[in-house]
Amino acid sequence: MGNPKGFLEIKRKEAGYRPVRDRIGDFGEVEQTLNLEDRIDQASRCMDCGIPFCHWACPTESKIPEWQDAIYRENWEEAANILQSTNSFPEFTGRICPAPCEKSCVLALHQSPVTIRENEASVIEKAFDYGYIKARPVTKRTGKKVAVIGSGPAGLSVADLLNQAGHSVTIFERDDAIGGLLRYGIPDFKLDKHVIDRRLDLFVEEGIEFKTNQDVGVNVLFSDLEKEYDAICLAIGAMKARDLPIKGRELSGIHFSMDFLKQQNKVVRGTEFSKQERISAKGKNVIVIGGGDTGSDCVGTSIRQKAKSVLQIELLPKPPAERKENNPWPYWPNTLRTSSSHLEGCKRRWSLSSKEFKGKNGSVKELRIVQVEWKKNSNGQYQMEEIAGSEETLSADLVLLAMGFVHPVHEGLVNELDVELDSRGNIKTDINGQTSNKEVYCCGDATTGASLVVRALDSGRKTAYSIHKHLIK
Repeated sequence: MGNPKGFLEIKRKEAGYRPVRDRIGDFGEVEQTLNLEDRIDQASRCMDCGIPFCHWACPTESKIPEWQDAIYRENWEEAANILQSTNSFPEFTGRICPAPCEKSCVLALHQSPVTIRENEASVIEKAFDYGYIKARPVTKRTGKKVAVIGSGPAGLSVADLLNQAGHSVTIFERDDAIGGLLRYGIPDFKLDKHVIDRRLDLFVEEGIEFKTNQDVGVNVLFSDLEKEYDAICLAIGAMKARDLPIKGRELSGIHFSMDFLKQQNKVVRGTEFSKQERISAKGKNVIVIGGGDTGSDCVGTSIRQKAKSVLQIELLPKPPAERKENNPWPYWPNTLRTSSSHLEGCKRRWSLSSKEFKGKNGSVKELRIVQVEWKKNSNGQYQMEEIAGSEETLSADLVLLAMGFVHPVHEGLVNELDVELDSRGNIKTDINGQTSNKEVYCCGDATTGASLVVRALDSGRKTAYSIHKHLIK
């Protein structure tokens, strides 16, 4: 490495967020950027470990020490090339990845890992600024055609590699714009949508065809795709939301998180909704049920919509601030995570079970909850027990259900294909990404259940390699 003592001489420095009073007034990206000198210093902290645990922890197997060194030498083109050799979209992961690489960095043993995620975002933005990222039109086609159903991170990853291999790729997207979860599931304050559009413009130049408002299994016949394409890949995600079937669920003002987030992303884009259609937190007491990233996104969006109050509740216990003995480095730390949205004025509570929604004139007004504790049974498994006398009633004018996703949507395409499912309702595939229908491949969350964007990207790449081998036999 350029500075073998960098990790000893330089402290970790994060770019941080825009001031709260500024960022809650718009939907611009909350994260700031470091100046060039500081960014190079941060890259110099990479230790060039004998065993790069960061590389081991990254689902895309990013060659992290190599591109950190390129940053230190200010060779942004080389750094971008190394990054993109394992990840088609570092501009996405550099913004929204929870960075398992950093949790496994050797310096994480001292709570000061290399700022890998921020460095990644910096590399790809420098590469775009300097004109290193350009369209790479394919000069020779194989004559094979591939249909990719779904345009989220997995689908885009599949399409990119197969197109570069010379196959003609068409992406079918049921929504009105390309991007899937990236477009409509992640708020603009975390991922500005021009970042997606910039990459899509390159893909169009490179020959990938995009078809929106094409819901295969509904307004597009799968049988027609079978006739026209040599291979078909499902990248439909795991969008079946977990519901909360308790008394009062039918009241208005109770919405799935993705309906709320998707609509707001459309509003930022310029779409107008009627008063009856609009899901708005303005002036309301908002309760977000679910303590994960999607719940956090609902918190930040509600605050920007000028909610009266925002409370996020979680069924599970509050995670510890630091690793426990049974959760050692370099594995992912099961510790408390606080997002930028949480810092903007949200209350959080744990170990709460929702019992009943109460309303007035058909609209939700209250949520009855009870405190729970988790105890191990004789089999060593945790079981939930309600705490007697701990019931409460909370004010709730808007309730957002952010309890995760159970599996892909079965209605429509999946049921029509009659492909084999696993025990959790996900689409079952073999090691090559093939479903029980050997002409149909599947990748991303549709095969694993809801997971990280970076895992979906990697799944897409691996499935693309399998499809390519199949097509060139």
